[in-house]
Amino acid sequence: MKPGVDRNTVIVRARELRRSMSLPEGLLWRELRKRPGGYKFRRQHPLGRYIADFYCPAAKLIVEIDGLSHARGERPQRDETRDRFMREQGLRVLRITAADVMNDVEAVLIMIVEECRTDLPLHHAPHGPPPHGFAAGRN
Repeated sequence: MKPGVDRNTVIVRARELRRSMSLPEGLLWRELRKRPGGYKFRRQHPLGRYIADFYCPAAKLIVEIDGLSHARGERPQRDETRDRFMREQGLRVLRITAADVMNDVEAVLIMIVEECRTDLPLHHAPHGPPPHGFAAGRN
């Protein structure tokens, strides 16, 4: 954590951000809280010294909603530093423009669910013995 930034400060800031979400964040949260694809999301979730707009623990996916300010000044470099930190924690970052959310929240939701499914096993390891006939190589 950055010197001078303690965990309590980040938690307090996350709570503030939950109360003052932008319109695109609010629209997307309205859909994500319905657990699309069976995935649970958290909003304004603290991770280290950063706060993710949305986080899906099962998919290890962070969803960031970027407004116009993310393309200005030093913001692109700050976003890259932040994304690098997240990747070093084993997380994936999906950046979506606020305009995309405003124009077609359903398409954005589909993209997020598809991203959640990416890099996850296609099936879980079976519990118990294999189905009858497979143990001896018979189908």
